[in-house]
Amino acid sequence: MFGAEFVPLSLPPLVIGSLAAVACALPGNFLVLRRQALIGDAISHVVLPGIVLAFLVTGSLGTWPMMIGAAAAALVAVALIEAIRRIGGIEPGAAMGVVFTTLFAAGVLLLERSDTSSVHLDVEHALMGSLESLIWLDGTGWGSLFDPEALAYLPPELPRLAITLTIVALLTVIFWRPLKISTFDPGFAQVIGLPTTLIGLGLVSTAALAAVAAFDAVGSIIVIAMFICPPAAARLMTNRLEIQILWSVLFAVLSATTGYILAGYGPLWLGADNTVSAAGMIATVAGLTLGLAALFGPCRNRAGAPLGA
Repeated sequence: MFGAEFVPLSLPPLVIGSLAAVACALPGNFLVLRRQALIGDAISHVVLPGIVLAFLVTGSLGTWPMMIGAAAAALVAVALIEAIRRIGGIEPGAAMGVVFTTLFAAGVLLLERSDTSSVHLDVEHALMGSLESLIWLDGTGWGSLFDPEALAYLPPELPRLAITLTIVALLTVIFWRPLKISTFDPGFAQVIGLPTTLIGLGLVSTAALAAVAAFDAVGSIIVIAMFICPPAAARLMTNRLEIQILWSVLFAVLSATTGYILAGYGPLWLGADNTVSAAGMIATVAGLTLGLAALFGPCRNRAGAPLGA
């Protein structure tokens, strides 16, 4: 497992998967507590038409065209959800369901009608990502971690997600107090003058940033799972928000690393010839973690009740 091929073939996907998982789990904590967990689901689906349109316009699958297209689609989706909710008086969950299924279907139709056969852009890639293919050819061993020339050829998804996670973590720390107050007591937050609508929009925008950065590497399945499962499992482990955040980070990393290892090596240990999808296994481990927390977590009987401040 930790032979010569581990550093170039397995270490980058493990790190990239963990970075993506934590970047999604951090805002996911507040989305779960606000009962807006489906926002992550919606964003992870609606970036597909943005990515396809960006490719059709630029003819490139470069990082920046994809990020700009996905970010634009996410902003359009948030605006549509809010418009449908306010103008039509529709319940937020229903508005999210309508928008993300419609835009995702539009993205699938664009893929099918566009000439993307020459590039790695298809529905399976959108759902599963490309985690297994994110290898580091210049990583010849552990010593490569200290070689600047070798580090320059790391998969571009790794530094991108590292920067994204840093931004998400900094925003969480900087806006911790208003996020906490507006999440647990929106009425009190308005009374003391906090812009609750703006805070909510900022939270959704942060979630969109994490989803957009992670989408190409890990696919929508992992993004959805990490927005919901680690925070929900952490919610069942404590009644303190600060501790919940730490639990969610632990569960996110555990799901990403354990899921990837089981996907690559589990079938071989059982005598099978082929590996299984890393995205599917990571999401499965995240779901099992939530299930175990629901059965044995110390706060499982308080599910649905507000956390203590």
